Amino acid sequence: MSLTTDFIVIGSGVAGLRASIALASTGARVTILTKDKARESNTEYAQGGVAVVLSEDDDAELHEGDTLIAGAGLCDEEAVEILVNEGSRYIRELIDWGTEFDKEGGKLVFTREAAHSRRRILHAHGDSTGAEFVRSLIARARLEPSINLLPFANTESLIVQHGRCIGVRYLDPILRAPREVVARAVILCTGGAGQLYQHTTNPPVATGDGMAMAYFAGAEVADMEFVQFHPTALSLENAPRFLLSEAMRGEGGILRNLQGERFMGRYDERLELAPRDIVSRSIVAEMRRTGSRHVLLDMTGLDAAFLKTRFPKIYETCRVYGLDISKDQLPVSPASHYCMGGVRTDLWGRSTLPGLYAAGEVTCTGVHGANRLASNSLLEGLVFGARAGEAAAKDNVEFRISNFEAGKSENVSAVGDPRLSISTAVKKRVKRAMWERVGILRDEESLQRAITEFEQIAASNLSTSSRNFVTLALLIARAALWREESRGGHYRTDFPEPSEDWKVHSIQKLGAEIRSEEKIDPSGEAAATRAL
Repeated sequence: MSLTTDFIVIGSGVAGLRASIALASTGARVTILTKDKARESNTEYAQGGVAVVLSEDDDAELHEGDTLIAGAGLCDEEAVEILVNEGSRYIRELIDWGTEFDKEGGKLVFTREAAHSRRRILHAHGDSTGAEFVRSLIARARLEPSINLLPFANTESLIVQHGRCIGVRYLDPILRAPREVVARAVILCTGGAGQLYQHTTNPPVATGDGMAMAYFAGAEVADMEFVQFHPTALSLENAPRFLLSEAMRGEGGILRNLQGERFMGRYDERLELAPRDIVSRSIVAEMRRTGSRHVLLDMTGLDAAFLKTRFPKIYETCRVYGLDISKDQLPVSPASHYCMGGVRTDLWGRSTLPGLYAAGEVTCTGVHGANRLASNSLLEGLVFGARAGEAAAKDNVEFRISNFEAGKSENVSAVGDPRLSISTAVKKRVKRAMWERVGILRDEESLQRAITEFEQIAASNLSTSSRNFVTLALLIARAALWREESRGGHYRTDFPEPSEDWKVHSIQKLGAEIRSEEKIDPSGEAAATRAL
Protein backbone atom coordinates (compact mmCIF):
# COMPACT_ATOMS: atom_id res chain seq x y z
CA MET A 1 0.00 0.00 0.00
CA SER A 2 1.34 3.42 -0.94
CA LEU A 3 0.95 6.63 1.00
CA THR A 4 0.34 9.93 -0.75
CA THR A 5 1.48 13.39 0.35
CA ASP A 6 2.18 16.68 -1.40
CA PHE A 7 5.95 16.80 -0.82
CA ILE A 8 8.58 14.51 0.65
CA VAL A 9 11.67 15.85 2.42
CA ILE A 10 14.41 13.36 3.25
CA GLY A 11 16.50 14.55 6.21
CA SER A 12 15.89 16.66 9.31
CA GLY A 13 18.97 18.87 9.49
CA VAL A 14 18.92 22.61 8.85
CA ALA A 15 18.26 22.26 5.09
CA GLY A 16 15.47 19.71 5.49
CA LEU A 17 13.68 21.57 8.26
CA ARG A 18 13.91 24.94 6.51
CA ALA A 19 12.69 23.44 3.21
CA SER A 20 9.78 21.81 5.04
CA ILE A 21 8.77 25.08 6.68
CA ALA A 22 8.83 26.82 3.28
CA LEU A 23 6.64 24.10 1.77
CA ALA A 24 4.21 24.02 4.69
CA SER A 25 3.76 27.80 4.55
CA THR A 26 1.94 27.25 1.22
CA GLY A 27 -0.53 24.89 2.90
CA ALA A 28 1.05 21.78 1.38
CA ARG A 29 1.26 18.47 3.22
CA VAL A 30 4.90 17.66 3.94
CA THR A 31 6.30 14.30 5.03
CA ILE A 32 9.81 14.38 6.50
CA LEU A 33 11.67 11.05 6.53
CA THR A 34 14.80 10.73 8.66
CA LYS A 35 16.72 7.53 9.35
CA ASP A 36 17.42 8.30 12.99
CA LYS A 37 15.74 10.51 15.59
CA ALA A 38 14.72 13.93 14.35
CA ARG A 39 17.70 15.72 15.87
CA GLU A 40 20.39 13.35 14.54
CA SER A 41 22.15 15.01 11.61
CA ASN A 42 25.40 16.77 10.73
CA THR A 43 23.69 20.02 11.75
CA GLU A 44 23.41 18.78 15.32
CA TYR A 45 27.19 18.38 15.53
CA ALA A 46 28.16 21.74 13.99
CA GLN A 47 30.26 23.50 16.63
CA GLY A 48 31.99 26.29 14.76
CA GLY A 49 29.03 28.57 14.20
CA VAL A 50 27.43 30.32 11.28
CA ALA A 51 29.10 32.98 9.14
CA VAL A 52 26.84 35.95 8.43
CA VAL A 53 27.20 39.63 7.58
CA LEU A 54 25.52 41.43 10.48
CA SER A 55 28.32 43.30 12.26
CA GLU A 56 28.98 47.00 11.65
CA ASP A 57 32.50 46.55 10.21
CA ASP A 58 31.51 43.81 7.73
CA ASP A 59 29.79 43.74 4.35
CA ALA A 60 28.59 41.15 1.84
CA GLU A 61 31.42 41.85 -0.62
CA LEU A 62 34.03 40.93 2.00
CA HIS A 63 32.23 37.68 2.88
CA GLU A 64 31.85 36.88 -0.81
CA GLY A 65 35.54 37.56 -1.41
CA ASP A 66 36.62 35.28 1.43
CA THR A 67 34.36 32.50 0.14
CA LEU A 68 35.73 32.83 -3.40
CA ILE A 69 39.34 32.71 -2.20
CA ALA A 70 38.70 29.58 -0.14
CA GLY A 71 36.90 27.97 -3.11
CA ALA A 72 40.13 28.04 -5.13
CA GLY A 73 38.66 29.26 -8.40
CA LEU A 74 35.69 26.88 -8.65
CA CYS A 75 32.94 28.80 -6.85
CA ASP A 76 29.87 29.86 -8.79
CA GLU A 77 29.89 33.61 -8.09
CA GLU A 78 26.11 33.93 -8.38
CA ALA A 79 25.62 31.16 -5.82
CA VAL A 80 28.03 32.90 -3.43
CA GLU A 81 26.23 36.24 -3.89
CA ILE A 82 22.94 34.56 -2.96
CA LEU A 83 24.50 32.92 0.09
CA VAL A 84 26.03 36.07 1.60
CA ASN A 85 23.21 38.47 0.67
CA GLU A 86 20.20 36.33 1.58
CA GLY A 87 21.96 34.79 4.56
CA SER A 88 21.52 37.88 6.72
CA ARG A 89 17.76 37.86 6.18
CA TYR A 90 17.40 34.20 7.08
CA ILE A 91 19.54 34.52 10.22
CA ARG A 92 17.39 37.46 11.36
CA GLU A 93 14.37 35.27 10.72
CA LEU A 94 15.88 32.54 12.91
CA ILE A 95 16.43 35.07 15.68
CA ASP A 96 12.77 36.10 15.38
CA TRP A 97 11.88 32.39 15.71
CA GLY A 98 13.71 32.17 19.01
CA THR A 99 17.22 31.00 18.10
CA GLU A 100 19.50 31.97 20.98
CA PHE A 101 22.81 33.24 19.64
CA ASP A 102 25.48 34.28 22.14
CA LYS A 103 25.33 37.91 23.27
CA GLU A 104 27.23 40.33 25.49
CA GLY A 105 25.45 43.37 26.84
CA GLY A 106 22.46 42.57 24.66
CA LYS A 107 24.52 42.58 21.46
CA LEU A 108 25.44 39.64 19.27
CA VAL A 109 28.99 38.33 19.75
CA PHE A 110 30.99 37.81 16.54
CA THR A 111 34.12 35.66 16.41
CA ARG A 112 36.69 34.99 13.71
CA GLU A 113 37.68 31.71 12.07
CA ALA A 114 40.27 30.62 9.53
CA ALA A 115 40.28 32.42 6.16
CA HIS A 116 37.70 35.03 7.25
CA SER A 117 38.79 38.66 6.99
CA ARG A 118 36.30 39.83 9.65
CA ARG A 119 34.79 38.63 12.89
CA ARG A 120 31.48 37.42 11.45
CA ILE A 121 30.85 34.03 13.09
CA LEU A 122 27.82 33.75 15.34
CA HIS A 123 27.71 31.00 17.97
CA ALA A 124 25.02 29.58 20.19
CA HIS A 125 25.79 28.29 23.68
CA GLY A 126 29.49 28.55 22.92
CA ASP A 127 30.14 25.54 20.70
CA SER A 128 26.63 24.12 20.21
CA THR A 129 25.42 26.25 17.32
CA GLY A 130 24.16 23.37 15.19
CA ALA A 131 22.18 21.90 18.06
CA GLU A 132 20.51 25.28 18.65
CA PHE A 133 19.65 25.54 14.94
CA VAL A 134 17.94 22.15 15.07
CA ARG A 135 16.12 22.97 18.32
CA SER A 136 14.68 26.23 17.04
CA LEU A 137 13.79 24.87 13.59
CA ILE A 138 12.05 21.81 15.02
CA ALA A 139 10.09 24.09 17.36
CA ARG A 140 9.09 26.25 14.38
CA ALA A 141 8.20 23.22 12.25
CA ARG A 142 5.91 21.91 14.98
CA LEU A 143 3.78 25.02 14.53
CA GLU A 144 2.91 23.81 11.03
CA PRO A 145 0.12 21.21 11.30
CA SER A 146 0.74 19.99 7.74
CA ILE A 147 4.27 18.72 8.55
CA ASN A 148 4.46 15.02 9.43
CA LEU A 149 7.90 13.92 10.67
CA LEU A 150 8.72 10.20 10.54
CA PRO A 151 11.87 9.34 12.55
CA PHE A 152 13.73 6.03 12.11
CA ALA A 153 12.36 5.80 8.55
CA ASN A 154 15.34 4.65 6.49
CA THR A 155 14.93 5.59 2.83
CA GLU A 156 15.93 2.82 0.44
CA SER A 157 15.54 4.41 -3.00
CA LEU A 158 13.79 7.02 -5.11
CA ILE A 159 10.79 6.09 -7.23
CA VAL A 160 11.11 7.20 -10.85
CA GLN A 161 8.32 6.75 -13.37
CA HIS A 162 8.08 8.26 -16.85
CA GLY A 163 11.40 10.02 -16.33
CA ARG A 164 10.30 11.84 -13.18
CA CYS A 165 10.94 11.35 -9.45
CA ILE A 166 7.57 10.91 -7.78
CA GLY A 167 8.37 9.35 -4.42
CA VAL A 168 10.52 7.12 -2.25
CA ARG A 169 10.70 3.62 -0.82
CA TYR A 170 11.53 3.45 2.86
CA LEU A 171 11.53 0.99 5.73
CA ASP A 172 8.51 1.52 7.97
CA PRO A 173 9.93 1.99 11.50
CA ILE A 174 6.94 0.28 13.15
CA LEU A 175 6.10 -2.53 10.76
CA ARG A 176 9.78 -3.04 9.78
CA ALA A 177 8.58 -3.57 6.22
CA PRO A 178 9.16 -1.65 2.97
CA ARG A 179 6.64 1.06 2.16
CA GLU A 180 6.20 3.57 -0.65
CA VAL A 181 5.15 7.20 -0.42
CA VAL A 182 4.46 9.27 -3.53
CA ALA A 183 4.31 13.03 -3.93
CA ARG A 184 4.49 15.96 -6.34
CA ALA A 185 8.22 16.27 -5.66
CA VAL A 186 11.02 15.02 -3.41
CA ILE A 187 13.65 17.21 -1.70
CA LEU A 188 16.88 15.49 -0.68
CA CYS A 189 18.46 17.00 2.44
CA THR A 190 20.40 13.92 3.53
CA GLY A 191 23.74 15.55 4.36
CA GLY A 192 27.23 14.35 3.55
CA ALA A 193 29.29 11.20 3.43
CA GLY A 194 32.03 11.54 6.05
CA GLN A 195 31.51 7.94 7.15
CA LEU A 196 33.19 6.77 3.94
CA TYR A 197 36.48 7.44 5.72
CA GLN A 198 38.14 5.58 8.57
CA HIS A 199 38.57 8.81 10.54
CA THR A 200 35.72 11.33 10.48
CA THR A 201 34.06 14.02 12.55
CA ASN A 202 30.65 13.05 11.11
CA PRO A 203 27.94 11.12 12.96
CA PRO A 204 27.10 7.50 11.97
CA VAL A 205 24.15 8.63 9.82
CA ALA A 206 26.45 10.52 7.37
CA THR A 207 26.84 7.69 4.85
CA GLY A 208 25.97 9.60 1.68
CA ASP A 209 22.77 7.69 0.90
CA GLY A 210 21.09 10.67 -0.74
CA MET A 211 23.90 11.23 -3.24
CA ALA A 212 23.94 7.56 -4.22
CA MET A 213 20.14 7.34 -4.50
CA ALA A 214 20.05 10.41 -6.74
CA TYR A 215 22.84 8.99 -8.92
CA PHE A 216 21.06 5.66 -9.36
CA ALA A 217 17.82 7.51 -10.15
CA GLY A 218 19.54 9.28 -13.05
CA ALA A 219 20.46 12.66 -11.55
CA GLU A 220 23.89 14.16 -12.17
CA VAL A 221 26.45 14.56 -9.41
CA ALA A 222 29.28 17.10 -9.52
CA ASP A 223 32.71 17.73 -8.00
CA MET A 224 32.77 14.50 -6.02
CA GLU A 225 36.58 14.61 -5.75
CA PHE A 226 36.48 17.59 -3.40
CA VAL A 227 36.38 16.33 0.19
CA GLN A 228 37.30 18.58 3.10
CA PHE A 229 39.36 17.20 5.96
CA HIS A 230 39.08 19.08 9.22
CA PRO A 231 42.57 19.72 10.59
CA THR A 232 41.86 19.27 14.28
CA ALA A 233 39.99 16.21 15.46
CA LEU A 234 40.82 14.81 18.89
CA SER A 235 43.28 11.96 18.34
CA LEU A 236 43.21 9.53 21.25
CA GLU A 237 43.14 5.75 21.24
CA ASN A 238 39.74 4.30 22.12
CA ALA A 239 38.06 7.68 21.68
CA PRO A 240 35.89 9.00 18.82
CA ARG A 241 37.37 11.59 16.46
CA PHE A 242 35.69 14.44 18.28
CA LEU A 243 35.82 17.76 16.39
CA LEU A 244 37.89 20.52 18.00
CA SER A 245 36.32 23.55 16.43
CA GLU A 246 37.95 25.90 13.93
CA ALA A 247 37.06 28.62 16.39
CA MET A 248 39.70 27.35 18.83
CA ARG A 249 42.39 28.46 16.39
CA GLY A 250 40.37 31.58 15.63
CA GLU A 251 40.57 32.53 19.30
CA GLY A 252 44.35 32.05 19.41
CA GLY A 253 45.04 28.32 19.56
CA ILE A 254 48.52 27.30 18.36
CA LEU A 255 49.56 24.12 16.56
CA ARG A 256 52.77 22.50 17.82
CA ASN A 257 54.64 19.32 16.97
CA LEU A 258 55.54 16.78 19.65
CA GLN A 259 58.79 18.67 20.30
CA GLY A 260 56.73 21.71 21.28
CA GLU A 261 57.62 23.73 18.16
CA ARG A 262 55.04 25.94 16.47
CA PHE A 263 55.28 24.63 12.90
CA MET A 264 52.67 26.32 10.67
CA GLY A 265 55.18 29.01 9.73
CA ARG A 266 56.98 26.38 7.63
CA TYR A 267 53.94 25.91 5.44
CA ASP A 268 51.85 29.10 5.21
CA GLU A 269 52.25 32.73 6.26
CA ARG A 270 48.68 32.75 7.61
CA LEU A 271 49.78 30.20 10.21
CA GLU A 272 46.86 28.53 12.03
CA LEU A 273 44.33 30.72 10.19
CA ALA A 274 45.15 29.34 6.74
CA PRO A 275 42.29 27.55 4.89
CA ARG A 276 41.43 24.08 6.17
CA ASP A 277 42.94 22.15 3.27
CA ILE A 278 46.30 23.85 3.79
CA VAL A 279 46.28 23.32 7.55
CA SER A 280 45.32 19.65 7.13
CA ARG A 281 48.11 18.98 4.62
CA SER A 282 50.57 20.89 6.81
CA ILE A 283 49.70 18.71 9.79
CA VAL A 284 50.15 15.55 7.69
CA ALA A 285 53.52 16.85 6.44
CA GLU A 286 54.64 17.65 9.98
CA MET A 287 53.55 14.24 11.28
CA ARG A 288 55.56 12.59 8.51
CA ARG A 289 58.55 14.85 9.14
CA THR A 290 58.59 14.07 12.85
CA GLY A 291 57.41 10.44 12.64
CA SER A 292 54.37 11.07 14.86
CA ARG A 293 50.70 10.09 14.68
CA HIS A 294 49.38 13.46 15.80
CA VAL A 295 50.31 17.05 16.58
CA LEU A 296 49.23 19.25 19.48
CA LEU A 297 46.68 22.04 19.74
CA ASP A 298 47.81 24.46 22.43
CA MET A 299 45.11 26.59 24.09
CA THR A 300 47.01 27.15 27.34
CA GLY A 301 47.78 30.79 26.55
CA LEU A 302 44.09 31.66 26.92
CA ASP A 303 42.20 32.33 30.13
CA ALA A 304 40.68 29.19 31.68
CA ALA A 305 37.36 30.85 32.53
CA PHE A 306 37.05 32.16 28.96
CA LEU A 307 37.70 28.70 27.50
CA LYS A 308 35.10 27.04 29.73
CA THR A 309 32.50 29.61 28.67
CA ARG A 310 33.47 29.81 25.01
CA PHE A 311 33.84 26.05 24.43
CA PRO A 312 31.67 24.33 27.06
CA LYS A 313 30.91 21.17 25.06
CA ILE A 314 34.53 20.74 23.96
CA TYR A 315 35.74 21.44 27.49
CA GLU A 316 33.48 18.80 29.01
CA THR A 317 34.17 16.19 26.32
CA CYS A 318 37.93 16.59 26.68
CA ARG A 319 37.58 16.39 30.47
CA VAL A 320 35.91 12.97 30.06
CA TYR A 321 39.12 11.80 28.39
CA GLY A 322 41.35 13.29 31.09
CA LEU A 323 42.29 16.51 29.28
CA ASP A 324 41.92 20.07 30.53
CA ILE A 325 41.94 22.35 27.48
CA SER A 326 43.20 25.26 29.61
CA LYS A 327 46.21 23.28 30.92
CA ASP A 328 46.90 20.40 28.53
CA GLN A 329 48.05 20.43 24.94
CA LEU A 330 45.49 18.46 22.94
CA PRO A 331 46.50 15.62 20.55
CA VAL A 332 44.91 16.28 17.15
CA SER A 333 45.06 15.01 13.57
CA PRO A 334 42.88 15.54 10.47
CA ALA A 335 39.63 13.69 9.79
CA SER A 336 37.11 13.77 6.96
CA HIS A 337 34.57 16.48 7.58
CA TYR A 338 32.60 17.81 4.60
CA CYS A 339 31.78 17.00 0.96
CA MET A 340 31.91 19.95 -1.43
CA GLY A 341 30.56 17.74 -4.21
CA GLY A 342 27.11 16.20 -4.46
CA VAL A 343 23.87 16.26 -6.43
CA ARG A 344 24.15 18.89 -9.13
CA THR A 345 21.48 21.56 -8.67
CA ASP A 346 20.63 25.01 -9.92
CA LEU A 347 20.33 27.96 -7.53
CA TRP A 348 16.80 26.90 -6.52
CA GLY A 349 17.65 23.34 -5.61
CA ARG A 350 16.42 21.75 -8.86
CA SER A 351 18.41 18.66 -9.81
CA THR A 352 18.76 17.43 -13.39
CA LEU A 353 16.02 14.85 -12.69
CA PRO A 354 12.50 16.34 -12.89
CA GLY A 355 10.68 16.15 -9.57
CA LEU A 356 13.89 15.86 -7.55
CA TYR A 357 15.23 18.81 -5.56
CA ALA A 358 18.07 18.95 -3.07
CA ALA A 359 19.63 21.30 -0.51
CA GLY A 360 22.53 21.35 1.95
CA GLU A 361 25.63 19.17 1.98
CA VAL A 362 24.07 16.54 -0.30
CA THR A 363 24.24 19.06 -3.15
CA CYS A 364 26.79 20.80 -5.29
CA THR A 365 25.50 24.29 -6.09
CA GLY A 366 28.96 25.72 -6.71
CA VAL A 367 28.79 27.84 -3.57
CA HIS A 368 31.81 26.13 -1.95
CA GLY A 369 33.92 25.53 -5.04
CA ALA A 370 36.90 23.30 -4.32
CA ASN A 371 37.03 24.07 -0.59
CA ARG A 372 34.33 25.28 1.80
CA LEU A 373 35.00 28.40 3.85
CA ALA A 374 34.63 27.71 7.58
CA SER A 375 31.10 28.18 8.99
CA ASN A 376 29.41 28.61 5.61
CA SER A 377 27.66 25.22 5.79
CA LEU A 378 24.86 26.09 8.22
CA LEU A 379 24.19 29.25 6.23
CA GLU A 380 24.05 27.26 3.00
CA GLY A 381 21.56 24.79 4.46
CA LEU A 382 19.36 27.61 5.70
CA VAL A 383 19.40 29.72 2.52
CA PHE A 384 19.22 26.97 -0.08
CA GLY A 385 16.84 24.86 2.01
CA ALA A 386 14.36 27.75 1.94
CA ARG A 387 14.93 28.30 -1.79
CA ALA A 388 14.45 24.61 -2.62
CA GLY A 389 11.21 24.53 -0.68
CA GLU A 390 9.91 27.65 -2.40
CA ALA A 391 10.86 26.37 -5.86
CA ALA A 392 9.36 22.92 -5.32
CA ALA A 393 6.08 24.44 -4.19
CA LYS A 394 5.95 26.93 -7.09
CA ASP A 395 7.06 24.52 -9.83
CA ASN A 396 4.57 21.79 -8.96
CA VAL A 397 1.34 23.64 -8.23
CA GLU A 398 -0.50 21.92 -11.06
CA PHE A 399 1.20 18.53 -10.90
CA ARG A 400 -0.90 15.57 -9.74
CA ILE A 401 0.16 11.97 -9.16
CA SER A 402 -1.83 9.74 -11.49
CA ASN A 403 -1.46 6.21 -12.78
CA PHE A 404 1.24 5.46 -10.21
CA GLU A 405 2.17 1.79 -10.41
CA ALA A 406 3.22 0.47 -7.00
CA GLY A 407 6.38 -1.61 -6.94
CA LYS A 408 7.51 -0.39 -10.36
CA SER A 409 10.28 2.10 -11.00
CA GLU A 410 12.70 3.07 -13.74
CA ASN A 411 15.30 3.52 -11.00
CA VAL A 412 17.77 0.63 -11.14
CA SER A 413 18.68 1.01 -7.47
CA ALA A 414 15.19 -0.19 -6.59
CA VAL A 415 16.13 -3.65 -7.86
CA GLY A 416 17.88 -6.21 -5.67
CA ASP A 417 18.38 -7.11 -2.04
CA PRO A 418 16.20 -4.73 0.01
CA ARG A 419 18.25 -5.03 3.23
CA LEU A 420 19.19 -1.55 4.42
CA SER A 421 22.16 -2.05 6.75
CA ILE A 422 25.68 -1.61 5.42
CA SER A 423 27.67 -4.83 5.74
CA THR A 424 30.37 -4.56 8.41
CA ALA A 425 32.91 -6.15 6.07
CA VAL A 426 32.04 -3.74 3.25
CA LYS A 427 32.18 -0.77 5.58
CA LYS A 428 35.62 -1.71 6.93
CA ARG A 429 37.14 -2.32 3.48
CA VAL A 430 35.75 0.87 1.97
CA LYS A 431 36.64 3.11 4.92
CA ARG A 432 40.21 1.83 5.08
CA ALA A 433 40.78 2.14 1.32
CA MET A 434 39.25 5.62 1.21
CA TRP A 435 41.46 6.84 4.06
CA GLU A 436 44.68 5.29 2.76
CA ARG A 437 44.23 5.83 -1.00
CA VAL A 438 41.59 8.54 -1.56
CA GLY A 439 42.42 10.73 1.41
CA ILE A 440 44.29 13.96 2.05
CA LEU A 441 47.17 13.06 -0.29
CA ARG A 442 46.38 11.21 -3.53
CA ASP A 443 48.24 9.82 -6.55
CA GLU A 444 47.41 7.79 -9.66
CA GLU A 445 48.62 4.43 -8.37
CA SER A 446 46.71 4.65 -5.08
CA LEU A 447 43.54 5.84 -6.78
CA GLN A 448 43.69 3.04 -9.35
CA ARG A 449 44.11 0.46 -6.59
CA ALA A 450 41.15 1.91 -4.70
CA ILE A 451 38.95 1.85 -7.80
CA THR A 452 39.87 -1.78 -8.51
CA GLU A 453 38.98 -2.78 -4.95
CA PHE A 454 35.69 -0.89 -5.00
CA GLU A 455 34.71 -2.43 -8.33
CA GLN A 456 35.37 -5.90 -6.89
CA ILE A 457 33.17 -5.13 -3.89
CA ALA A 458 30.42 -3.67 -6.08
CA ALA A 459 30.34 -6.85 -8.21
CA SER A 460 29.28 -8.98 -5.22
CA ASN A 461 25.76 -9.52 -3.88
CA LEU A 462 25.16 -6.43 -1.74
CA SER A 463 22.35 -4.91 0.25
CA THR A 464 20.95 -1.62 -1.07
CA SER A 465 22.82 0.41 1.54
CA SER A 466 26.11 -1.43 0.96
CA ARG A 467 25.78 -0.82 -2.78
CA ASN A 468 25.08 2.87 -2.18
CA PHE A 469 28.12 3.09 0.10
CA VAL A 470 30.63 1.51 -2.30
CA THR A 471 29.16 3.34 -5.30
CA LEU A 472 29.77 6.67 -3.59
CA ALA A 473 33.36 5.66 -2.88
CA LEU A 474 33.76 4.84 -6.58
CA LEU A 475 32.35 8.21 -7.64
CA ILE A 476 34.85 10.06 -5.45
CA ALA A 477 37.82 7.91 -6.48
CA ARG A 478 37.05 8.12 -10.20
CA ALA A 479 36.66 11.89 -10.07
CA ALA A 480 39.90 12.18 -8.09
CA LEU A 481 41.73 10.11 -10.71
CA TRP A 482 40.17 12.17 -13.51
CA ARG A 483 41.31 15.54 -12.10
CA GLU A 484 45.03 15.75 -12.85
CA GLU A 485 45.84 18.79 -10.73
CA SER A 486 45.69 19.94 -7.11
CA ARG A 487 42.96 22.36 -6.09
CA GLY A 488 41.26 23.05 -2.77
CA GLY A 489 40.37 19.84 -0.95
CA HIS A 490 41.77 17.67 -3.77
CA TYR A 491 45.55 17.19 -3.64
CA ARG A 492 47.50 14.99 -6.06
CA THR A 493 51.16 14.45 -5.14
CA ASP A 494 51.81 13.60 -8.81
CA PHE A 495 50.12 16.83 -9.97
CA PRO A 496 50.86 19.19 -7.05
CA GLU A 497 49.91 22.48 -8.73
CA PRO A 498 46.56 23.91 -9.89
CA SER A 499 46.08 24.27 -13.64
CA GLU A 500 43.93 26.71 -15.62
CA ASP A 501 43.01 23.80 -17.91
CA TRP A 502 41.29 22.13 -14.96
CA LYS A 503 39.27 25.14 -13.84
CA VAL A 504 36.13 23.13 -14.57
CA HIS A 505 33.65 20.97 -12.70
CA SER A 506 33.46 17.18 -12.91
CA ILE A 507 30.03 15.85 -13.84
CA GLN A 508 29.07 12.18 -13.38
CA LYS A 509 25.91 10.42 -14.47
CA LEU A 510 24.90 6.77 -14.41
CA GLY A 511 26.00 5.02 -17.60
CA ALA A 512 28.15 7.90 -18.86
CA GLU A 513 31.80 8.90 -18.77
CA ILE A 514 32.94 11.76 -16.54
CA ARG A 515 32.68 15.07 -18.37
CA SER A 516 33.61 18.63 -17.54
CA GLU A 517 31.40 21.72 -17.29
CA GLU A 518 32.38 25.33 -16.71
CA LYS A 519 29.32 25.98 -14.53
CA ILE A 520 27.48 23.93 -11.92
CA ASP A 521 24.07 25.57 -12.36
CA PRO A 522 22.05 23.34 -14.72
CA SER A 523 19.10 25.77 -14.78
CA GLY A 524 18.74 25.70 -18.57
CA GLU A 525 18.48 21.91 -18.66
CA ALA A 526 16.36 21.77 -15.51
CA ALA A 527 14.01 24.44 -16.82
CA ALA A 528 13.57 22.52 -20.05
CA THR A 529 12.88 19.17 -18.39
CA ARG A 530 10.73 20.17 -15.45
CA ALA A 531 7.75 21.22 -17.59
CA LEU A 532 4.74 19.27 -16.40
